[in-house]
Order: sequence, then structure tokens, then C-alpha cells
Amino acid sequence: MTPLLTIRSTPARVGAWAWMAFAALNLIDIALRGRDAASAVMAALLLLGCGIAYVLGLRPAVVADEGGFTVRNPLRDVRVPWRAAKKVEATDALTFRFRAADGEERKVKAWVLTTSPRAQARAERRAARDARDARLPRQHAARLKGRTPVTYAAQQLNEIADRQRPKGGTLTKTGEGGMINWSVPAVAALAVPAALVIAATLLAVLV
Repeated sequence: MTPLLTIRSTPARVGAWAWMAFAALNLIDIALRGRDAASAVMAALLLLGCGIAYVLGLRPAVVADEGGFTVRNPLRDVRVPWRAAKKVEATDALTFRFRAADGEERKVKAWVLTTSPRAQARAERRAARDARDARLPRQHAARLKGRTPVTYAAQQLNEIADRQRPKGGTLTKTGEGGMINWSVPAVAALAVPAALVIAATLLAVLV
């Protein structure tokens, strides 16, 4: 389905791609010049770093489409149809409330757009100051007051949910709600390099 809204962390993605480039250059150097056990350990550590960069920087996202929304966290995926969606709240992170496939109400926090209470308070003060400086009409200034990236994203997602949710109301049948699953590629991206690090380290000790 065509995404209606995709939310990612730009700084995290930039940092992850920077590490990937750094690791690639070093792996090429190791392939050309490394011939000892220490080089094998270093290569394995670089691959492990790439796995961490993937699960922490490149994977996390929130994607809303016509069928529902998907929350991709570092190691788990959450898929919720609009009929099972309850509400998106803005706290220190985007928090999704939904009815799960087992009939229980669940909540999950998205990895993207997380912020500390202090950073959130600063963003709220900055948004309020910008609204005053822009001399906006009172009703528009009230809407902007306290707006942060997290609150704005929650507003957008709730508006999409209101438009896309079927007219029949919320979900009532068990087995048709949100699903939470482990991401096999994400787990493999950490487990395989970690195993290589252990194997290379043992090899370096024994040689």
C-alpha cells in the first residue's frame, strides 16, 4: 500500500549511514591488507557496528497507509489496522494505544521522535515564542502553543486514523487486532555479527 505518512529520525539515519561508510572503507582496507586474527576480529566488530546502526538508525519508523499503521522499532514490528487503533498520544515518545489480536488493549512506544522531558519543555517554550513572534491570530497561536515534533506527529496520525477508520466503529472480534512480532532481519543483523565476533576472538586467542 502507498504510505500516507512516514515518520523517521533524520539525525539517526544520517549517523547510521555515516557509520556504514566508515565501516565499508575499513573493511576494504582489511580485505586488502589484513591477514591475521586481529584483522578478523576488527572486521567482525565493524560488521556488528553495522548491525547496530541498522537496527537503531535505519530501521525505526512509523508508517501509516490505507490499511493501518506500522511501528518499526529496533527489534520488533507492530502492525495495527485502523479499526483496532484507539489513539496516538504524545508523551516523551509517540505512544500508540490499540486492541491486540488477543482482544486486550495494548500500548507501544515508537522509537522515532523520542525526547527527554527537559528537551520537550524547551521545544514547547520555543514553539510558544515563535507563535507570539509571528503575531498569529489567537486561535492559530493557541494551536501552535506547545507543539513539538512529537505532538505534531501524533496530531497527524490521529487525523489520518479518523479519516481511515471504517464507519463501523472500533474492532470487536478477537483475532483481527494489532500484531506484535519480532523482526527476523533485525535480530539476524545483530546475532550473526555477534557470533562472528565471538568466533574471531576465540580464534585470535587460540592461534
